[in-house]
Amino acid sequence: MKFSLALPREKLSIPVIRRVVGDALRGLGVTEDCVADVLVAASEACTNAVQHARGGAEFEVSGWVDGGTCVLRIEDWGCGPRPSEKQDESGDLVESGRGIRIMRALVDDLSIDAAPDRGTVVHLRKRLTWQDGALVRRLERQLARSAG
Repeated sequence: MKFSLALPREKLSIPVIRRVVGDALRGLGVTEDCVADVLVAASEACTNAVQHARGGAEFEVSGWVDGGTCVLRIEDWGCGPRPSEKQDESGDLVESGRGIRIMRALVDDLSIDAAPDRGTVVHLRKRLTWQDGALVRRLERQLARSAG
């Protein structure tokens, strides 16, 4: 499964992403807890693209499932996280910045590649957990029988 969307940098785009990703993962038979983790992390990344990108009227989201892992790529034309944001004594960012911590807590791998001349790309990777009757599991069994 692969998809790619170009969306306007507007708050109303975020529910569209949640719907597309959630429906696709549920259709494949991913557990609801796993779907929820992916959707919250994706929402945080898309919210950052909508709120913080400095250029371009759109952002792009692409995703795929490969080898039991969901990979999402969120790309905008901003400059990435600002390292100079002030932190309070506990290490928490004063006004914002919790989104990156939330994403790190929910996915297995988070990488952010940012450069002023080419924008920001966020990669989210999450190993998927499957329901018992998942479509992917049935396909794996069919392939194993036909190969055997």
